[in-house]
Amino acid sequence: MNTPIRRLSVFTMALFAVLMLNLTWIQGFRADALIEDPLNTRQYSEHLSRPRGPIEIAGESVAFSENVAEESGSPLYQRQYTGGEMYTPVTGVLSVYSTTGIESAENSLLDGTDDRLAVRNFRDIITGREPEGARVGLTLDPEVQEAGFDGFRDGGFQGAAVALDPNTGAILGAVSAPSYDANDVASVTDRDTAVNNFVELEQDPDQPLLNRAFNELYPPGSTFKVVTAAAAIESLGATPESTIDAPDLLDFANGPVLPNATPGGTCNGGQPDTLAHSIQISCNTSMANWAMEMGGQALSDQASAFGFNPPEGEELQVPLSVEPSLAPVETDDSILGRAGIGQSNVQATPLQMAMVAAGVANGGEIMRPYLVDSVLDSDMSVVTETQPETFSQAVSASTAEDLTDMMVLVTTAPEGSGTGGAISGTEVAGKTGTAETGGDQATHNWFIGFAPADDPEIAVAVVIEHGGGSGGTLAAPIARAMMEAVVLE
Repeated sequence: MNTPIRRLSVFTMALFAVLMLNLTWIQGFRADALIEDPLNTRQYSEHLSRPRGPIEIAGESVAFSENVAEESGSPLYQRQYTGGEMYTPVTGVLSVYSTTGIESAENSLLDGTDDRLAVRNFRDIITGREPEGARVGLTLDPEVQEAGFDGFRDGGFQGAAVALDPNTGAILGAVSAPSYDANDVASVTDRDTAVNNFVELEQDPDQPLLNRAFNELYPPGSTFKVVTAAAAIESLGATPESTIDAPDLLDFANGPVLPNATPGGTCNGGQPDTLAHSIQISCNTSMANWAMEMGGQALSDQASAFGFNPPEGEELQVPLSVEPSLAPVETDDSILGRAGIGQSNVQATPLQMAMVAAGVANGGEIMRPYLVDSVLDSDMSVVTETQPETFSQAVSASTAEDLTDMMVLVTTAPEGSGTGGAISGTEVAGKTGTAETGGDQATHNWFIGFAPADDPEIAVAVVIEHGGGSGGTLAAPIARAMMEAVVLE
């Protein structure tokens, strides 16, 4: 064999070796990832040939499969969604174009391929019974969800609301507006229309596909003052009656002056103000001074205790992924002062701010938020059942009590900033927020709170995007309606 032929043979054998290694890698090590890839249309087609388990809320199916094939044809299961736009941000959608929400996070249980269903699947093979996916039961309270959804729809608002049971961490409501009807993108008989509808939603500048409750970051504005007050008490030994300078304008060595945000242009006539009164009327300058007094590390550490700044790899999942909220350590006084009032580099999801309210409500202990209450096999046997667990001890019980007393003044005192969140006959603890968004855009408007203040059953966070008003007039009424759905039952 001459040299050129020998070289060609060696080269060809090397190519075959590389090809075999590549096939081994794909089929042996990448198989599961490729099967689960949302762009794998074969995976989607396989979903259509077998019944998928329902997603349930309060025992009612809000997503279920229905055989739409002709009697003589092979099974063709269409996913049906109830509730219109109200539940879609949570349930997500199973479609040829994308699988999202609970449909994605609990896919292996819903389609019956999860290892925890192996015994049932084997039994079905033996008995000849048609296999089915498991039932995934969610924690959402239909009345709480509807109250929040109606508030955004009726007001024509964009934004989000989250409600938690502070005693367990169960997510009682998760509203994102605008939303969309999952049925519009889930058709198996008219896939072209479904895909076109999905592309239209993707290109919509209002981002209806975005789950704002868990995945959008906002400056929390003055709702973050609860965190700052907690840090002042925990790290500086402050009390509700402790005072600090509250000038009408706060000057910094670097950066623009900071005005207070109260009517009349003053917090306490320019005199030092108590921590309790500063929370009650939402004074900017005094809370900025508290932040600078404690320092950036103490403020950031306190925020982390509430759930901000999660370590890499420890980001919260409910089981939907949650965008990490951020409150980094600041050293420049101008930036730190503004961080103390929820501006600057502080960013939070509505879920995070609901966790702040829930932590105060639960004596300083934050319970880990969760959306899936239980998973039942097709024979109604329990596959999994979520047990409440502690997420963190954000503050001491005594600090939580002080914060609660101050937050009650927000909704009950005549000059409180959050009287719009008050419930007749029930004491509500709350905090408003008006967050600047930069440029000429209108402010975001917030309200966080919990009720009843002395025995909390629900904690909420509501944000209105670019409302341009105040948290007490725009966000608080929606929060009140969501709380009333629980406390006035």
